[in-house]
Amino acid sequence: MIKHFWGSYLALIIALIISWFFWGFSGLYIVLLLTLLEVSISFDNAVVNAKVLGQMQPVWRRRFIVWGIPVAVFGVRFIVPVILVWAVSAMSFLDTLVFAFNDPKRYAQELESGEDLIFAFGGAFLLMVAQSFYFDPSRKIFWIEFWENNPIVRAVGKIDAIGLIVSTLVGIILLKITENYAIGIAYFTGVLLYEIIHKIDAVFSSNGARSGAMGFIYLETLDASFSLDGVIGAFALSENIFIIMLGLGVGALFVRSLTLYLVRRETLAEYRYLEHGAYYAIFALSIIMLVKIFWHVSEIVTGAIGAAFILIAFWRSIVANRESLKQ
Repeated sequence: MIKHFWGSYLALIIALIISWFFWGFSGLYIVLLLTLLEVSISFDNAVVNAKVLGQMQPVWRRRFIVWGIPVAVFGVRFIVPVILVWAVSAMSFLDTLVFAFNDPKRYAQELESGEDLIFAFGGAFLLMVAQSFYFDPSRKIFWIEFWENNPIVRAVGKIDAIGLIVSTLVGIILLKITENYAIGIAYFTGVLLYEIIHKIDAVFSSNGARSGAMGFIYLETLDASFSLDGVIGAFALSENIFIIMLGLGVGALFVRSLTLYLVRRETLAEYRYLEHGAYYAIFALSIIMLVKIFWHVSEIVTGAIGAAFILIAFWRSIVANRESLKQ
């Protein structure tokens, strides 16, 4: 198992050395905390990533690492927040970039002022992801039978674009409650992006293999939906943008290493309910992100709920495997 994670451990050691050299013990401690935070929040992301990556060609699996790492570390955890602050402020992009380095406290405040848009976008995208699994009529394995495989769910699952219908209704309710068109636009942008990616993917996929390019975009968008929430929460621990990028970036490397480990070991096939747990965790996260528009929810609570679903699903998979061997 260590061989799958040696690059992530090496990155962690380098990040801890850099943080110790520039910011002392406090910097080292915060980088370590942020790494753990990112892994705990995104563990279910790794499980879903493994499913998608397993359907992609080997060349795109390699590109997920080679191209995906800089996108995840510098793009999602640095550039995208800068773009968000630029979008909600009157500053130019260059001024926003300078602002992020020279006045991180004000930058954090500006980022927090746009957090509702992040929650709306991420919540919508993850809600679509969760429903794509729950209402999948081709699914044969069910974890919570009475909930996942009852007559109502089977009937509703046969309705074309049921996920889009449900998400649209949720968006209308959200828009009615908030009376904020910016939140509505962010929410429906998440829904629309999911639909666009999957429609194009359906066109270019063949013989059960995903389109490499669209699969890559889907994985990076999924990563962003998970991680932008963590970026905002990271400012509660530090206002230093370099410390935040180091900690969350190393966490992203561990999540990618875990994804490849799950693919190569075919863990999802071995532990039948692990995928279910991940999608339940994603559904819970989507609801939490929408709730965060109105009330604060700690990232610790978010990570704990996701981890609980994964651990319970893992345990139930082991029990089911043992029962199968007895038959």
